Parts: sequence; C-alpha cells; structure tokens
Amino acid sequence: MSLVVQTLSEQIFSLIRERIISGKIPADVAIRQDALAAEFGVSKIPLREALARLEQDGLLVSQANRGFFVRPLSADEAEEVYALRLKLEPEAVGMASKVATDADRKTARDALAALDAASVHDKAEVGKLNRAFHMSLIRPIKRPVTLQIIERLHIICERYVGKHLEPAGRDDRAHHEHLAMLNLWSEGKDKEAAAMMHDHISSTLADLRRQFEAEKAA
Repeated sequence: MSLVVQTLSEQIFSLIRERIISGKIPADVAIRQDALAAEFGVSKIPLREALARLEQDGLLVSQANRGFFVRPLSADEAEEVYALRLKLEPEAVGMASKVATDADRKTARDALAALDAASVHDKAEVGKLNRAFHMSLIRPIKRPVTLQIIERLHIICERYVGKHLEPAGRDDRAHHEHLAMLNLWSEGKDKEAAAMMHDHISSTLADLRRQFEAEKAA
C-alpha cells in the first residue's frame, strides 16, 4: 500500500478546485479569504499558496486590491484552447498507439472505466478523469514537453468539459466515442485513432460554440 501525503496547501487546493469545477463558487464575486480560512481552520498563508496555484492553473484570476475571482468561461478561450488541442493531441495519440505496451493499454482501459463510473456517481470528478483518460492515450510517447503542454490544455478544459456535458445525452455519446477511440488505439490503428480524436475534439468545440451562442442570444 502506498500513502499519498498532501501538504496543507495541497489539501486546500483540492477542496477549492472541486468547488470551482462544480460551479459552487460564482465567477463574479471575490473569493472571501477570511471566510475560507475560518471554514478550513487554517491561516491565510497556505490558503494564499493554494489560490496562487489555482491562478497558475487558469482557474482563478487576481485583481489588484480586489482579490481572487473564478476565471469565467468564455467562447474565445474555448476556441483558443480546443484549437491548440486539435494541433497537438490527435498526432500524439496516433504516435502513442504505435508504441503502447500491454501495461499502457490496461492503464487506458482502467482510466476509461473510472471516467464512466464518475459520469454516473460523481459528476464533479468527470473533468479530471476525462483528462486522465485522454492523457493515458498520449503518455506512451514519453515526450515530457509535449505531455506537459497537452495536460496544461486539459486542465484549462476541465470546466468546459462539464459545460459540454450539461445537455442530456452527451454522456452516452462521449462514452461511445471514447470506447471506439480506445479500441482503435489499442489495436495500433494509429491513423484511425488520430482521426477519431480529431473528430472528437472538433465536435466538442462545435457543441460548445453553439452553447455560447445560445446563451449570448438569450
């Protein structure tokens, strides 16, 4: 058995991050640091460390003399982030498909199983587990810079994943797309897996684009 030891700052980071992803902290109100420190029973030092890290991850923005705010979702950011993923992720998935080992394929299957379970029982974890599944299809390339960049894009995308899955039926569609990609990837069909990943990311962006347009029109 291995134990994962988190610092106080890391624990606070995880707690606040979950609230941001789940939408429990509104984007238009400054985070009340005094209230959070009192709730968690901590000083402001580890709290500020956690908030700074959340800002680095693109979940918060800081404003001089006003504090930290949840970074609002935007159509422009979705366009930018998903466009970058389209340039990098499909090719990386195809490359990984050619070199993946049996252990890599098991890791990917386990990651998809965890994602599917969360989509039923724990919606707050879906964004993080979606990232874990996608990254499991890329890690076999063992290119640390590429992996770091793509994972960073996925971190920014986590709340967009939640937004994308709001309409009914998209959970099922995502599951079928993920499973089909995993099967192609596991069989070493690199071109097919890469093409399907491209379509998967493109269709998600198209859905988000329509959602933002509908909200703007309303």
